[in-house]
Amino acid sequence: MWRLPRALCVQAARTSKLPGPWSRPAAFMSTLLINQPQYAWLKELGLREENEGVYNGSWGGRGEVITTYCPANNEPIARVRQASVADYEDTVKKAREAWKIWADIPAPKRGEIVRQIGDALREKIQVLGSLVSLEMGKILVEGVGEVQEYVDICDYAVGLSRMIGGPILPSERSCYVVQAGPGHALIEQWNPVGLVGIITAFNFPVAVYGWNNAIALICGNVCLWKGAPTTSLISVAVTKIIAKVLEDNKLPGAICSLTCGGADIGTAMAKDERVNLLSFTGSTQVGKQVALMVQERFGRSLLELGGNNAIIGKAARWLMLVVPATYLGARLPFLSLANVLYGPLHTKQAVSMFLGAVEEAKKEGGTVVYGGKVMDRPGNYVEPTIVTGLGHDASIAHTETFAPILYVFKFKNEEEVFAWNNEVKQGLSSSIFTKDLGRIFRWLGPKGSDCGIVNVNIPTSGAEIGGAFGGEKHTGGGRESGSDAWKQYMRRSTCTINYSKDLPLAQGIKFQ
Repeated sequence: MWRLPRALCVQAARTSKLPGPWSRPAAFMSTLLINQPQYAWLKELGLREENEGVYNGSWGGRGEVITTYCPANNEPIARVRQASVADYEDTVKKAREAWKIWADIPAPKRGEIVRQIGDALREKIQVLGSLVSLEMGKILVEGVGEVQEYVDICDYAVGLSRMIGGPILPSERSCYVVQAGPGHALIEQWNPVGLVGIITAFNFPVAVYGWNNAIALICGNVCLWKGAPTTSLISVAVTKIIAKVLEDNKLPGAICSLTCGGADIGTAMAKDERVNLLSFTGSTQVGKQVALMVQERFGRSLLELGGNNAIIGKAARWLMLVVPATYLGARLPFLSLANVLYGPLHTKQAVSMFLGAVEEAKKEGGTVVYGGKVMDRPGNYVEPTIVTGLGHDASIAHTETFAPILYVFKFKNEEEVFAWNNEVKQGLSSSIFTKDLGRIFRWLGPKGSDCGIVNVNIPTSGAEIGGAFGGEKHTGGGRESGSDAWKQYMRRSTCTINYSKDLPLAQGIKFQ
């Protein structure tokens, strides 16, 4: 049994409180990667040395200025002016005004706008994927793949825009005059919730917003996005692509608003009754706080929190599949090269967390059989690490660590390993490698994995957009992307329509 710790924690960017707009020495500006010839492609995304991080139909921002860094070398890329609380207030007001226009547009025509957004993303897929790699730290193929997920969910949402709706149900009410027919219709009506707030984490800075944005839009909602501070350039670049589509269609830009910011903006969104649904992706610890703030105002939240994902393999012959499924890569050229398999951790703080987890594993009796150290090279690179000898209930093995640490356990039988899989508090993803049909369906059944994503003979990562994405227990219970996840972005009304001349009641009640 292999356990891959996973956490979704929004980390704070290095910030600079500047006395005046963009006041930095010319020497610093020349060191920004965006000013170097090999990164000229960043300007194809509309990015500059200094970028405004608020969009609500126009660009602005009156908050702190942050500098984002490349995890592969810790060099500064560019700067972003974040939102102030006043910017947030202005943006919410404009978004709610934009909703009045957007909600009146038929769903299939909203789908046409989403189709255009997908096409615009497709045109920029390589350069936007390169930005994901540069700012977040993913290898290039994964950066491009993340943008592809947004494109795919747009395609999916276009079809969904002609399919969403509720059933017509038979009513038990009947007219007093039999010949008159039932005289009643019972229907389920679905309407948009209104304003959907979307808070995303650094590890999927494009795809998670895409899952929420595309589905929320075709349902008739407007969106307000706050990405992770450390991936602010990605948030700005994506919003610029969407804004151009809205502008070309003469629609309010505030339909897809952006407020780059930190905890103050996130807290404002969680407490704001005008935010009808808050989708939050982040750590379990912060997710609990968000859930409480939203519930205190009887709001609705969609939580995608941490994971701690196990892969189970019993027979030695399965190593040919299991090892590639958990393989972390070996070649370490720079991220933008096509043959790179392994990237850096996102921040220096993440490196410290990695080292702390390795030391804790040793204290709890684990043996580091490979890795466990920081690599002697620029950037936030650490060694892929394998730990054996821990008990299945070791606290470090149950703790989310966003780092390449693999805990390996030996188990005796199916019942034991299924129980180990389910004893962790998170419930995002899990996988088993077997050809035993009985074991497969026990794994999928009520006494099998209790995760939201339950795989067989494939890794725990790489979910497809056609299915609902999300997890159970401390992962939050929310569902995004495909299947019937669209229902979370709408409110449901049960409607009984009387078109007869009588007034029959349900359950056959008569007042005589």
